[in-house]
Amino acid sequence: MHIPENYLSPSTCAVTTVAMVPIWATAVKKVRETVPKDKMPLLGVAAAFCFLSMMFNIPLPGGTTGHAVCGTLIAILFGPWAAVLAVSIALAIQAVFFGDGGILALGANCLNMAFVLPFVGYSIYNFLKERIPGERGEIIAAGIGSYVGLNAAALCAALEFGIQPILFTDAAGNALYCPYPISVAVPAMLLGHLTVAGLAEAGFTMGILAFLHSYAPSFGLSDATASDDKAIPVLALVGTLIAATPLGLLATGDAWGEWGLEDLAEMVGYEPAGMAGGWEWSSFMPDYAIGGLPAWIGYILSAVIGAGLLIVIFRLLGNAAKPSVSFD
Repeated sequence: MHIPENYLSPSTCAVTTVAMVPIWATAVKKVRETVPKDKMPLLGVAAAFCFLSMMFNIPLPGGTTGHAVCGTLIAILFGPWAAVLAVSIALAIQAVFFGDGGILALGANCLNMAFVLPFVGYSIYNFLKERIPGERGEIIAAGIGSYVGLNAAALCAALEFGIQPILFTDAAGNALYCPYPISVAVPAMLLGHLTVAGLAEAGFTMGILAFLHSYAPSFGLSDATASDDKAIPVLALVGTLIAATPLGLLATGDAWGEWGLEDLAEMVGYEPAGMAGGWEWSSFMPDYAIGGLPAWIGYILSAVIGAGLLIVIFRLLGNAAKPSVSFD
């Protein structure tokens, strides 16, 4: 679901980025108001769950791949505005360091995965939680909400892809950017997300939430306290996910809408001129690869770097506010 560089026109990227500016500003304000100082490092851990879940590529119908996001999970734990901030920073790290998603398309990716996904998922979760009693009901509500939220984000991405050949063509009628119209993009994106990726999102969300309920009940904005509620089980879960990320290498092929220019040209019969002449960012560790190291080692090191950066960033944000409780 990460829209790469040059699949969207510069004007589309500009519009989505401008749309995100007040959303980011509101998210920062809401997080300052609602997330206690001592909980900020935990928000970083939740952001790490998001980053790591996106590294687990899974095969989808049609030969493409997809992944979970865990945006609804963060919204459940810290509120949807905190999810906007956490997922946005995770997406920025992916784009800058690993080339996963375009720099110019960051606004569009954040609109889809950091705004639409958590707000839709959280709304469905809240609606169902009131109607399905008990902790099991909360877990079920979280699973359904996350499934719907992910597919809402996929639909938004498909629409952004699909309007490109309508709005931007050359004199010969060829698309300048993404060449697939809405009639192709929407079914193609939703097929994989309604069937497999949505279930993966629900599985990650329900599994992590159930784990936190059992081993870290005060994780998130809960007022609950417990003498055995330590960081060790949560960090152990993060470590387990990091160690397991090479499983994402087992899924072959690219996600829909994330092909290289040469592969896309083979499929449609021409190179869209806007894409061919577009801007490219040289990421530090493209595709989560590091030098000549084996792919699985690069994947694990990338996971450590990404998750570590998120935890450090949110710890620093908490330190700037002089938190009263340390995460240890």
